[in-house]
Amino acid sequence: MKIALIGATGFVGQALSQELLARGHEVLGVVRDTSKLAAGITPRAADVHDAAAVAAAVQGADAVVSAYNAGWGNANLYEDFLRGSAAITAGVKQAGVKRLLVVGGAGSLYVAPGLQLVDTPQFPEAWKAGALAAREALNRIRQEAELDWSFVSPPAHLEPGERRGSYRLGGEELLVDAHGHSGISVADLAVAIVDELESPRHSRQRFTVAY
Repeated sequence: MKIALIGATGFVGQALSQELLARGHEVLGVVRDTSKLAAGITPRAADVHDAAAVAAAVQGADAVVSAYNAGWGNANLYEDFLRGSAAITAGVKQAGVKRLLVVGGAGSLYVAPGLQLVDTPQFPEAWKAGALAAREALNRIRQEAELDWSFVSPPAHLEPGERRGSYRLGGEELLVDAHGHSGISVADLAVAIVDELESPRHSRQRFTVAY
């Protein structure tokens, strides 16, 4: 497939690029600075806050994956994330691409009935703005009727590490292992995302993965 990958030079985006290329897919790297793209990626420069620019960049793709991150050190992270997310959704629709997979956060996963991770007392303050923005982005995309969307929430701990090629799938609840740990390597998150692109199982749904 031809996959437009927004945020291809980021932490998740780099792992996704590697996984997509390894499986023989064509990758359109949609980023502001194309000089940072890895070899083998077709560069598509765009400001993701501009819906028309997004539309031009993803034109002709079979699917779009948004690994967009407004920057953890950004004082306007909440507002910029939602502005970018809205422009990405609008741009994908303008381009006539139907499939959109959004990489969100773990904060909106449930840890108890009616309680999401971001609302627990132990949730790190440094990550809260991004988690709240991703939760709102999920709430908004749930109202999207035109696109065939999916939203993936990683587990609580997303880390560098080896590619095992295995993972567990979940839905709305945080997945933890027998030791109470919720984690996965970014390489295996990429495996799960590409698996979803190749064999869709979560049309218009949020899902999560973990070991």
